[in-house]
Amino acid sequence: MTTAETIAATLRHALGATVVTVEDESALHAGHAGAASGGGHFRVIVVSSQFEGKSLVARHRMVYDALANEMRHAIHALALTTLSPDQRMPE
Repeated sequence: MTTAETIAATLRHALGATVVTVEDESALHAGHAGAASGGGHFRVIVVSSQFEGKSLVARHRMVYDALANEMRHAIHALALTTLSPDQRMPE
C-alpha cells in the first residue's frame, strides 16, 4: 500500500470520512530541505460529519491525530482541506 493509500484508508476509518482525496506532491518539492527526511508532501481533501461544528484548527488536529503514525516518517507535509458534508467541495 502506498503512503497516499494509507492516508486515505486511515482517514476513512478514523474519521468516518465519506470523501478522501490524496495527491502526492512530493515530486514538486524534490531537493528541498525536508525531502531528505524521507517524508512525502501530500494535498488532502477530507469530508466527514465529525467536522460539523468544529473550527478549522480542531479539524486539522483531528486529521493529524489520525495520521500520527504516518507523520513520524512517511509524511513531511500536509496541505489540508477539511469539510463537513454540508459544505461545498472545492473545484
